[in-house]
Amino acid sequence: MEIKELKKRPSIVQNTKLDKAYVQFDSLLTILKNKELPEEIVSSINNGIDQINTCAEPEKKLRKQIKKSQSEILKLIEKELKLVTKNHYMNTWLALGMAAFGLPIGTVFGTTTGNMGLIGIGLPIGMVIGMVIGSGMDKKALEAGRQLDLEIKY
Repeated sequence: MEIKELKKRPSIVQNTKLDKAYVQFDSLLTILKNKELPEEIVSSINNGIDQINTCAEPEKKLRKQIKKSQSEILKLIEKELKLVTKNHYMNTWLALGMAAFGLPIGTVFGTTTGNMGLIGIGLPIGMVIGMVIGSGMDKKALEAGRQLDLEIKY
């Protein structure tokens, strides 16, 4: 089974946000076509493409459908094949670092100094810790050949 083509829509060129989302989704499909994928994953990808191709909604809803299908495909290939996009782990760990490391560090600063206004100091520290952990995981994914040559920008 082969991955289907995305229907060409010349009318989206006027809407730059929709055009960028459309081009990004098409780039993802082009990269995935070059990979050996199991039949059930190709079937799921084709379902997402069919939803976009048959969408006759206004431009805003079409862009929303593109993002939804793209995120479903990315979650599926990450879960099943362990393939990720560039900076995937860094973006994920940035938020986790702020929550898991930054808030406790800020609380410790605030309670030891007696000034709870310093709780915000931990957030940038946690952000940096998360970015370091995430970029290390991205580097491992690249070395293992599990990283797609695409960076997702929403």
